[in-house]
Amino acid sequence: MTNRKKAYSKRDLEEVLDNPEWTETDIANAKPFGAMFPELAVRHRRSRGPQKAPTKAAVSLRLDRRIIEHFRSTGAGWQTRINDVLLKAIEKR
Repeated sequence: MTNRKKAYSKRDLEEVLDNPEWTETDIANAKPFGAMFPELAVRHRRSRGPQKAPTKAAVSLRLDRRIIEHFRSTGAGWQTRINDVLLKAIEKR
């Protein structure tokens, strides 16, 4: 026995369609996201922007899984803690 899905007709899909195609009137009456959801728009705009004085560079680095697991298990800020450990290693030299 095959496991085929039933093919739905166009009429079936139109009956259950929750997101109809926009008309010209819908487009003309559309409002910006910030006007419709001001609280969400403010929260979205509060996301972190570019650094004023960039002191770090993004890199791709391969580390042992145990190192990643250890630092991730310490919670948020784990990448900063790896950075701090590496800085201390440099200072010891």
